[in-house]
Amino acid sequence: MAECAFCKIASGELPATKVHDDDVVVAFRDINARAPTHILIIPRKHVASLNNLSREDDAAMGHLVRVATQIAQQEGIADTGYRLVANCGNDGGQSVDHVHFHLLGGRAMTWPPG
Repeated sequence: MAECAFCKIASGELPATKVHDDDVVVAFRDINARAPTHILIIPRKHVASLNNLSREDDAAMGHLVRVATQIAQQEGIADTGYRLVANCGNDGGQSVDHVHFHLLGGRAMTWPPG
């Protein structure tokens, strides 16, 4: 999608501090961090929301979760704990129309979240 900021980050058109980049998934630091570690993890393929995922996306989404766990290890938050969040739709708090997960850690998370 030509207008999608996350697609532009994945393609290198927009700058970002990437922590992971492969053929399927890109991960980068959130510029509006809500925790000491706040990384956005996106599939390269543009999918507007979780509601738009298809069976064709199963492998990519599984890979995305695996990458999230690897990044948590690299960031030193895997043992103490972290949160992996996907927002869907306006009421769910989704602000960019591209499937993405927030990897949050480095502090204790509270519940309920919002």
